[in-house]
Amino acid sequence: MDKTVVELFAGVGGFRCGLNHVDLVDGQTVEDETWDFVWANQWEPSTKSQAAFDCYVKRFGESENHVNEDISNVDKNTIPDHTLLVGGFPCQDYSVARSLSNEKGIEGKKGVLWWQIAEVLEAKQPPFVLLENVDRLLRSPSTQRGRDFGIMLRTFHDNDYSVEWRVINAADYGFPQKRRRVFIFAYKNSTSYAEKMSQIPDREFIFEKGLFAELFPIEDEIFDSSQGNIDEESFNDLVDVSDKFDLHFFNAGRMKGGKIQTYKVKADCDELTTLYEVLEDNPVDEKYYLDDDKFERIRYLKSSKKLERKKPNGETYCYSEGAVPFPDKLDVPARTMLTSETTVNRSTHVVEDKCSGMYRILTPIEAEKINMFPENWTNIPDRSMTEKRRYFLMGNALVVGIVERIGNYLNEIIDRE
Repeated sequence: MDKTVVELFAGVGGFRCGLNHVDLVDGQTVEDETWDFVWANQWEPSTKSQAAFDCYVKRFGESENHVNEDISNVDKNTIPDHTLLVGGFPCQDYSVARSLSNEKGIEGKKGVLWWQIAEVLEAKQPPFVLLENVDRLLRSPSTQRGRDFGIMLRTFHDNDYSVEWRVINAADYGFPQKRRRVFIFAYKNSTSYAEKMSQIPDREFIFEKGLFAELFPIEDEIFDSSQGNIDEESFNDLVDVSDKFDLHFFNAGRMKGGKIQTYKVKADCDELTTLYEVLEDNPVDEKYYLDDDKFERIRYLKSSKKLERKKPNGETYCYSEGAVPFPDKLDVPARTMLTSETTVNRSTHVVEDKCSGMYRILTPIEAEKINMFPENWTNIPDRSMTEKRRYFLMGNALVVGIVERIGNYLNEIIDRE
């Protein structure tokens, strides 16, 4: 089986950097090319500039298969055949409805990106799929817990896949950022891997033998669990799932044959990479230091406070929030990087500079290192790539080291197919 990949919602190439152990040497991209990326799509609908795509083609080259187009406008049948489909996509409302005439079958809300993934699954039927999303996906929407993830699982089931998932906090496994994301690994039931995994009982699979158990160890204890069904006997179709499905999904689980088993688990790892190790050792530009005004504003925003506020109807209430460390602790992994990193807000990292001892914000290079990208990965000579945009892109990115670890294991799986 060829190690070919299609990368959806590619951003600046986080999946590719991880799978192919990418580095940047004298400004040139070096990758081991274990995986052949046959097609990639990146489109930012909210801005005129396409900085992420500009970065992608700068690092991986211009190609007719590096596509900067709204994925909903792409004929999925024109995408090359591939063994592995990867992508990180937004958490949205995935509710579905039947078209009025029923001629078009089931329809998802226009613009919701999960349905674009579903179209690729239906058109190309890749043997393996690796996706990443925010962990609230497992709980959404608040009015019908688990429905959205249930719709995803039923979509996989309808296309003859089994699925396992795990919420991974990167810092728990020795990576430099407290970034919690759900990773979803799906595989065709016709693969040798599926045949092997189908013989393993749920608990043994989740705690010992599944992909995530092998790579990201957990304590041998069940803290909570639940189970359910998503198959045809329980729900007629996706509309039925959308209307009725409700299940408490925990941070680990599997779906096999339409049967769902999910467990609450805890990481079992003593590796640690601290924020101090990420900070630059040499002096940084003075523009990153905080002036007195910005220092006081950020310190106030990060402090604990109770404020009287008014509801739209004029009723008053007390709003309270706890303190955020100020400055950031250097002996633990970095807090989660957000797209708002350069603005004055509670989430902005403030660190004590190694050389001067003065307080400052992170540099773009440090933001890249927190996500384990090569240094200066987003530093490209393009008008779309402002320094503010570099931080924004890292706020949207994944932790490359997690994908690298998974990719090494996927190599072995596919070698055995």
